Amino acid sequence: MREFIYFSANGRTSGNFSDLMQAGRLDIAIHVIIASFFLSNKLRDDVRLHLILNGSPDPPKHLEFISNEEMPISKKDVSGLIKRMLYKYRKGQKVEVFPGCHVEKKSFGDLINELKTEGKKIYLLDKKGKDIRDTQLKDNAVFILGDHEGLPKKEMKVAEKISEKISVGPTTYFASQVVVLIQNELDRKGI
Repeated sequence: MREFIYFSANGRTSGNFSDLMQAGRLDIAIHVIIASFFLSNKLRDDVRLHLILNGSPDPPKHLEFISNEEMPISKKDVSGLIKRMLYKYRKGQKVEVFPGCHVEKKSFGDLINELKTEGKKIYLLDKKGKDIRDTQLKDNAVFILGDHEGLPKKEMKVAEKISEKISVGPTTYFASQVVVLIQNELDRKGI
C-alpha cells in the first residue's frame, strides 16, 4: 500500500470553519487528498494518507484516510468530510468517522516513529534529496510532504533521523502535484 503523510503547520484542528484558506490552508490538504486517491476515471485502491494538522485550537490532529469506494470526490465533499472528521474527534480515542476515515490526537513524530517500527521505508521529499528516478523505491514506502511553508524545524529534525531524502526534480511543485508525480513514478515502476 502506498502511504503519504502531509503535515500542515497551521491546519485547523476543529471543524468550525467556513473558509478553507482561513482554516490554515486546508485547501492545500484537500488537493493532496484528491491527488492521493483519484484518477480521471476511478479511485485508487492502494493508498493510505495521513494528514497531521497542527493549527489551533487543539493540535495535533491525525486524520487517516484509507482507500475505499465511498470516499467523496468533489472539493466541496472533501472539505465536508474533513469538517465532520474533526467534529467527531473524541479525546483519547481513534474514531472511525466513515469507512476508512479515522481521526485521533497524534503528533507527527509519534506517527512516523510508529510507521518506522512497522517496518515502513520512510522518504522525506526535499529539493536537495536524491532524484526519485535514481532511487530504488520500496513497496512499503511512506512519503512525507510539508505544506506550502515546508516542515517546521522540530518535525524536520525528527524526519531526518529516520528517513531518506528524495526529490521529484529541480522544479518546486505544489504538494498535490508532488503526490501525482510520486504516484506516476510508482505506477511506471509497477510498485
